[in-house]
Amino acid sequence: MGLTSDTLLWATALAAALLFTGTVWLWPRLARRTWRAVCGRVGLLLATQLAIFAAVGLAANQAFGFYAGWADLFGRQKDQGVVVDHAAGGAGLKVVNSGPVPGVAGTRPEETGRIDEVRISGRTSRIASPAYVYLPPEYFRAEHRGRDFPAAVVLTGYPGTARALVDKLRYPRTVHQAAREGRMPPMILVMLRPTVAPPRDTECVDVPKGPQTETFFAKDLPETIGGHYRVKDGRGAWGVVGNSTGGYCALKLAIHHPGVFGAGAGLSAYYKAPIDPTTGDLFQGDEELRNEADLRWYIGRRPAPDTALLVSSSKKGESNYRDTVKFIEQVKATGRTRISSIILESGGHNFNTWRREIPAAMEWLGNRLAEAKRS
Repeated sequence: MGLTSDTLLWATALAAALLFTGTVWLWPRLARRTWRAVCGRVGLLLATQLAIFAAVGLAANQAFGFYAGWADLFGRQKDQGVVVDHAAGGAGLKVVNSGPVPGVAGTRPEETGRIDEVRISGRTSRIASPAYVYLPPEYFRAEHRGRDFPAAVVLTGYPGTARALVDKLRYPRTVHQAAREGRMPPMILVMLRPTVAPPRDTECVDVPKGPQTETFFAKDLPETIGGHYRVKDGRGAWGVVGNSTGGYCALKLAIHHPGVFGAGAGLSAYYKAPIDPTTGDLFQGDEELRNEADLRWYIGRRPAPDTALLVSSSKKGESNYRDTVKFIEQVKATGRTRISSIILESGGHNFNTWRREIPAAMEWLGNRLAEAKRS
């Protein structure tokens, strides 16, 4: 019986109800002070609470799509995502701390690379945010002293923690291994959460009379990082990738700012900014701003941006699958914007699914940026 099966959910809920009823019915008989009566009371209480907990957990999983199946829940799904190409033919940066890349053997930066914990302050947006910057081993080698490197912004979901991109989603370790094996060029990663005006979820929107989040990511961040590190410049020199809310932001930044972002990858992304208690009123009645935050509206009514997009979903476990298929078809119809996808057979909205997609997504991103520089 599958984890997302309605039969399992209703069976668990029925079991919880029967156990609750049984506890009430049998309690007078178990009121004695004998060891058997005490054990009976403890057993009934534990079984009832366990059944209720399981029913609530299954219902939450059905509502939010955290896990697609038992293998997904216990982290046993290891098959990697595969990219399918649908193309037809310096305001301020303070380094707080530096350290090695988790999971990479070695002690010297020229062997392992380095992770800098930084604080980025935007000159135009006036937004300041903590971030982690991954520098590849080549950055520190003498033969590459004059070399500039491609760079990518990496975003969490909402609310998310930037450290999870390093430790749980393993972006630095993934790109380090792929570059070492020659599957992508070495690149710099700037890892942070999209919640740069906490606790508000601004959905990477320039909120009227509020946080100028899109400006921070599209203008201030590349400018500040480029002023401190050896980052390649030029049209479309940056990439951007993220999951969930970060995936929506990544696609929107690449679509709205193709002159900055030559490629954007949205893992488990949605395509329209929500309005809910975490966001507040993002648009302040500005209908044009609301429309432009709807990516399908933008692709259908604005000139097609000269950028490359990657989207991901799963046929079972993700709520965005149908919207993703529609988005792919819509982008293909532009004839200008390139679109690729990673579609898993099964995978929920969780870290295990994204870890299966990230290696292919980062290879795609690094190689897209390399191709853009050659063309």
